Amino acid sequence: MELGNISQPEYDLSSQAPGSSTPGLVGMVHGFLRLVQPNALPVELIADFVQLQNKEATSKEVKELLLYELGFLVCVAIGLLFIILVPLVGCCFCCCHCCGNCGGRMYQKQDRHMGCRRWALWTSVLLVSAFLLAGDICAFINNTRFSQAVCGTFPNVNNTLDNIHTYVTSIPQQIDFIIESSDVPLDHANRSLQDIGPSLGGMIISGIRSSTDGALGSLQSLLQGMETLLAAFGSINRTRLRLEELQSGSSQQLASLRDSLNQTLQRCGHPCDGVSLRALALSANFSTMPSVEQQLEALDIVSQSNITASLEKVNSTLDATPDEVQEQSQDMVAKSQEQLGLMRQEIGSLQEKLLFRDVEENVGAFVGNATSVLEEYRGLIITWDGLRFSVCALLCCMVLLVVLCNLFGLMLGPLGLKESVLPTQRSSLSNAGGNFFMAGVGFSFIFSWLLMLLVLITFMLGGNIYMLACESWRSQQLFQLMDTPGLIPGFNLSELLGQEDGTTNFSEIYRQCQQDTTLWQALHLDESVSLDELLNISQYTGEISTTFEKMNITLSPISLLSQSQRDLLLNASRAGQPPDFTPTLEQLDQNVTQGSLLDLAAELEQLADSGDSGVEEDLKAHASKLRELDKEMQTNFSGPMQSLKENIRLVQSGAAQLEERTKAVLDKANKTQEFLEREMTNIIRNETQAFLEELLNVFETYIFWAKSRLTGDVARCKPIVQALDNVEAITCDYLLDSLNAFWFSLGWCTVFLLPSIILAVRLAKFYRRMDVADVYRHEALEM
Repeated sequence: MELGNISQPEYDLSSQAPGSSTPGLVGMVHGFLRLVQPNALPVELIADFVQLQNKEATSKEVKELLLYELGFLVCVAIGLLFIILVPLVGCCFCCCHCCGNCGGRMYQKQDRHMGCRRWALWTSVLLVSAFLLAGDICAFINNTRFSQAVCGTFPNVNNTLDNIHTYVTSIPQQIDFIIESSDVPLDHANRSLQDIGPSLGGMIISGIRSSTDGALGSLQSLLQGMETLLAAFGSINRTRLRLEELQSGSSQQLASLRDSLNQTLQRCGHPCDGVSLRALALSANFSTMPSVEQQLEALDIVSQSNITASLEKVNSTLDATPDEVQEQSQDMVAKSQEQLGLMRQEIGSLQEKLLFRDVEENVGAFVGNATSVLEEYRGLIITWDGLRFSVCALLCCMVLLVVLCNLFGLMLGPLGLKESVLPTQRSSLSNAGGNFFMAGVGFSFIFSWLLMLLVLITFMLGGNIYMLACESWRSQQLFQLMDTPGLIPGFNLSELLGQEDGTTNFSEIYRQCQQDTTLWQALHLDESVSLDELLNISQYTGEISTTFEKMNITLSPISLLSQSQRDLLLNASRAGQPPDFTPTLEQLDQNVTQGSLLDLAAELEQLADSGDSGVEEDLKAHASKLRELDKEMQTNFSGPMQSLKENIRLVQSGAAQLEERTKAVLDKANKTQEFLEREMTNIIRNETQAFLEELLNVFETYIFWAKSRLTGDVARCKPIVQALDNVEAITCDYLLDSLNAFWFSLGWCTVFLLPSIILAVRLAKFYRRMDVADVYRHEALEM
């Protein structure tokens, strides 16, 4: 019985988060975040805060929370100091510069190390600008990638929701497959009941024939042996009569030839006195052969009896068994088919008992609502993201503006500067280079605090979410938090599943689903739901068994032999013994005549050739006639004598054990008859029980298959893990990595603005036109 395998649904796995375009930078961000937050997720602390609800947190719990967030708080403090101090320092620098201090005095002292200092500063500014440009490019890339992530999140989330809906929808379909597969055993059982005559009747016939075929075969073989003996005795009788006829004719011919030859020998006289006519007499007397009329009569009575017809009647009675079984089991078949219908209804209610239809409807409604909500807010989110992109891009352009000012200063300053020209006489090109440096310094003071503010906000948002969600997800600590009892008020997974030991948890479910196990095993549903009760059809199989037990099948009686037939066979075996054929066989082994006719003919021809007798021609004629008679007698007697000899030996060998064989066969038939009379009812009952067990075994096989499919194939939960992993990949690897890489790049630029300010202010004085001249003279020349 082939029940098939449960097919698994196909899912759209195309919505995978793309790899980062700056994997090295992302790795640096992850390393920085782990440095800022090296502590593991405080599962107990978070659970305590959640369970507080409206109660106030204790100072110890607040202290523990602040200690966990210490790294982020330190970074926030540094960022706030930067946001506050940099604008203040910028204002002070501007005021101081305007008053002629802080490099505001247009005077530059000349010395012999001016060139070295200028080139050192120029190189430093170039390196800082390169770092700023690299950070700004990374910020641009990740800003764009974050917008792409936001736009790509909607189809990815929709696809993930569709996969979840496909998964939930497939569960009732798989259960329907199990229910529909019950048609296989039910239809098989129905066909078996409809064909109960040939099926059960054939089994009963096989059970009966296993005991009767031996006796029937022995009886048929015995009858065949008696037929053979009858034919052999008949052939003996016919051959004896034929030989008697031949004997009579041959005797006359020999007597006539002997008289004629005597006359010739008398005429021959003395030369023929030595010729003996003893060969002209038959040696065998077939009329003395014993009669077989008694044997023929006894065996012929058996042949003419109805024993063969009785044996054929046994076979016809057995062949009629299927029709009798079919007729006598009609009521039982109708009741059993009624139980099959009830069984079909019971198995069909499995879907309602498991309540997966309701789950499918709820999940379908949830997916539909979630999809509509996403579509409703999609335009607004993309619009706000576009605004965010513009603001971030504008701030990135401010960094780029500072870099461009530095680059213009680095290019124009050296191009317009001449070593021999006094600082007060520097060219406009060189002075423009210095002014670009100062412009970059001004832009840095103006926008650096805005950059730091953006970095601080995105750092606190992206960094905390990444460490709390993504890192704890990958380390399985998030599952430990979800497994904490009482985290969600009124929710306990084990109690919800009806489990008393409380062994089921999200961590274990996730690990098992990663191995593509089923929800039945992952949720340990066997502890709360009994498959034996869900698939309990014992009530119906019990009714079928009871119906079979009440069925009473009665077959026509089987009689192998009647008493008269037994006596007939036994009498025939005794009367069929052959008479004493020993003298006959001795005669058959001798020559037909008492001497050799050919020798006598040769002797006569020899006398004729001697020429002394005077009757040469008569002797030759008699010799020729003797040869012809010998040939004729050999032709006539050899066939019947050989046939008679073979038939005598056949009846002697066939009848030697006939009586013992007949007794053995009759004894076997008697035992078989007694066995049938004693065990016929048991045979019918046993074969009926075997038919019932075969019928019910089909349902046991189906129930075992259904249980194994429900626990091993239905609702394989790896798609759920893939959906969760996909959401984690979209959130962490796509959105948060882009966001964190953006603030890291922008923070990189913001930090490097400080050395850029200092170095640009120092380097600008080497290219700007001074108001007060300072002439450097070498000491050796002055002396």
